[in-house]
Amino acid sequence: MIDTLSKIFLNLEKNHQREDLMMAKKNGQYQPLSTAEFARRVRNISSGLKALGLNKGDKVVILSENRPEWVMVDVATVCSRGVAVPVYTNLTSDQIRYIINDSQARFLVCSNLKLWQKVDSIRPELPLIEKYILMEGAMPGEVMSLKEVEERGEEYNLNHPDDFDRLAESIQPDDLATIIYTSGTTGVPKGAMLSHYNLVNNIETLHSLVDFNGGDRALSFLPLSHVLERMCTYAWLYVGACIAYAESVDTVADNLMEARPTIMVSVPRFFDKFYAAVIDSVLASPNLQRRIFFWALQIGRKYAQLKLNHSHLPAWLKLRYQLASKLVFSKIVERTGGRIRFFVSGGAPLSREIAEFFYALGIMIIEGYGLTETSPVISLNTLTDFKFGTVGKILPGEEVKFAPDGEILVRGPNVMKGYFNKEAETKEAFEDGWFKTGDVGYLDQDGFLVITDRKKDIIVTSGGKNVAPQPIENALAASPYIANAVVVGDRRKFVSALIVPDFEKLKKYAAENNITFSSNRELIDRPEIYEFFMQEINRLTPHLASYEKIKKIILLDRDFEIEAGEMTPTLKVRRKVVEEKYKSLIDRLYAD
Repeated sequence: MIDTLSKIFLNLEKNHQREDLMMAKKNGQYQPLSTAEFARRVRNISSGLKALGLNKGDKVVILSENRPEWVMVDVATVCSRGVAVPVYTNLTSDQIRYIINDSQARFLVCSNLKLWQKVDSIRPELPLIEKYILMEGAMPGEVMSLKEVEERGEEYNLNHPDDFDRLAESIQPDDLATIIYTSGTTGVPKGAMLSHYNLVNNIETLHSLVDFNGGDRALSFLPLSHVLERMCTYAWLYVGACIAYAESVDTVADNLMEARPTIMVSVPRFFDKFYAAVIDSVLASPNLQRRIFFWALQIGRKYAQLKLNHSHLPAWLKLRYQLASKLVFSKIVERTGGRIRFFVSGGAPLSREIAEFFYALGIMIIEGYGLTETSPVISLNTLTDFKFGTVGKILPGEEVKFAPDGEILVRGPNVMKGYFNKEAETKEAFEDGWFKTGDVGYLDQDGFLVITDRKKDIIVTSGGKNVAPQPIENALAASPYIANAVVVGDRRKFVSALIVPDFEKLKKYAAENNITFSSNRELIDRPEIYEFFMQEINRLTPHLASYEKIKKIILLDRDFEIEAGEMTPTLKVRRKVVEEKYKSLIDRLYAD
């Protein structure tokens, strides 16, 4: 029975031998890594850490971009009864220092010299770290290379040939596997403690609902520090699927074409940008090509709608859809590598328009819902049982109920053990054994979960109307001219929004309309630009009630930044920080 992450590894090694378990870019080309080589290195790293003093329950911080070594260190740690603590590479040194010290880590593994600079600047403030390890590059003194750790492990394994398997098999399902720090949209990050079985249960349940197997190839680009990518990585190892690593977020489009995956996990922002890029390309095309595209899209949507409703598909529509696929859709699908069976979207709500667009192309985006604290998936749309505009049905074995104010409460084998070293916060997070998600939603008549907003984000106007900002912001995300939007208006007379334009596209629009400017600030100060955005917002939100409609906007000359504390490492806007930072502008908006 597979009930721990260590047993996933042992099963992989025994039953899923392949030459291309992982693929990473070297010298401009994807190079394969075999199961045998992966397993050999995991065993050596694990025993090397043990030889350096890693004991049961010791914390190992992993600060690295996505790469095979990230997974090796993670698997090696949990197989040694250690606890892996992933850290986002885009955090500031202060944020990294907080997580390292709060987790009480003894070991830190860093990928390269560039990231090491962040660590080196705070080393005097890391009193508990005993061993620093670099995946690549070399540093004098106390810093070891991963190669040295592996060499120690190899020697240890020669002298203790049965030790690794004994430890890996001794791990219990309820043992702590990892501490994953929340993004902290509302305050100081908290370390969610997840057991081996928290994650394994989620994997096994998902595998019973979604067809992923050893024939699949996944493209990994969502940070492995993100619980969704982390859980999915173990899911791919569970079935022996191939994992290809994107070079960076900026190269995903190219890596899709090169790696040609069948599955990819992402956040909605990727799909928004993909859609915007397609539309931009179409609008820049000759008139005939534009007409063909929009004709094809109309046919695709009609075809998709009938399929969704399980209605009869007329022969004429099937023929037109085939023609649309040949002329238009196949070329767009080719941008994904041409082999995608499905995408997985999580971390934030996916726009219904975007989901329907991909479905019309013949590509399914599986959207689900969950949190770090729930390992992560609570609900999921599947390939055969889905409804756009929802986050799917509750997973078997999990229970959901709703508080009087609509907050979603959950309990089940996937729910965390608590927050590390934070007894009061843990107690606050639960109510009679139910975990309080902080999200507001409901189950529709067919049993699909609908998320309306974050409980703390609900806007109450001075007229007493409740407004959920997230669905409005999701609608605005469909505009190619809007990079980010934050809806405001709590205890105000009406709803407004802070808008970050996509300046690349906005400048093209300005040039096409003979609007002159010398800076971003000057461009957004033009009254015709303000009017353009109001028209764009009204175009995207005709369905809103009068009290939900955006009456005024503030155009910002730069996007929100992680370094400025305005966004989380997973690119979620810290609403309260943004509202406080732009308070004077917002106050001025309502002064009239």
